[in-house]
Amino acid sequence: MTIVSGFADISIFQLLLVALMALFASIIGGLAGYGTGALMPLVLVPLVGAEPVVPIIAISAIFTNSSRALAYVRYADRRRALIVLACAALTTALGAYGYTRLTNAGAALVIGTMLILSVPLRRVLRRRQVRIGDTGLAAGSVGYGVLVGGTSGSGVILLSLLMAAGLEGAAVIATDAMISLGTGLIKISVFGLAGAVNAQVLAFALLIGAIAIPGAFLAKAFVERMPVHIHTAILDAAVITGGLVMISAAARQLVA
Repeated sequence: MTIVSGFADISIFQLLLVALMALFASIIGGLAGYGTGALMPLVLVPLVGAEPVVPIIAISAIFTNSSRALAYVRYADRRRALIVLACAALTTALGAYGYTRLTNAGAALVIGTMLILSVPLRRVLRRRQVRIGDTGLAAGSVGYGVLVGGTSGSGVILLSLLMAAGLEGAAVIATDAMISLGTGLIKISVFGLAGAVNAQVLAFALLIGAIAIPGAFLAKAFVERMPVHIHTAILDAAVITGGLVMISAAARQLVA
């Protein structure tokens, strides 16, 4: 993958927009346990193209997941976190490598499709209230690794796995953050070796990560006051719309 260099044309206003979205996405992520990877592509893809988006989010997620893990550390289920990381490590690396082989249009199609599918998938899994043991969690983690390695917005799958394994509330958010730190480091290593991380990608990631750090602690303060179904509905609408826009833009590039 060759990262396109459209960063030089980005204005201060656009950087401010990215920073505000990062803060908003981190608050949503702290409240619901997902949302950062689903929301950030909506503002990043129009600015820098689809190719750099997953590497940018992977690096910035180190900051956001670190702050979330710190805010909820006493709730984390370390045993289940180790199960997921052990089973998802290899497939995460394979998924990340596969992503580096995509063109800009291919990356947009992958991200857009994943974002759209994440909404009905989350609803179906919640409605069926599937329950799994450690063996089921391990098996599901293998497939999750492929998706988290090569897409953005796949966090809903991990949340569903953890809830099916019996975790609830803050324990889900805390354990998700610990796992996401591990998979994030794997992805960054693969992207770095594949040449998908340059100075511009790193600068955007650091901006998003630094701005998003307070979001986890703001979310913790509001988590018992804000109706979850309200921001979930808004997030679903934004994610589906953004996914459709990305797929449409990718289709136009392929046709052209």
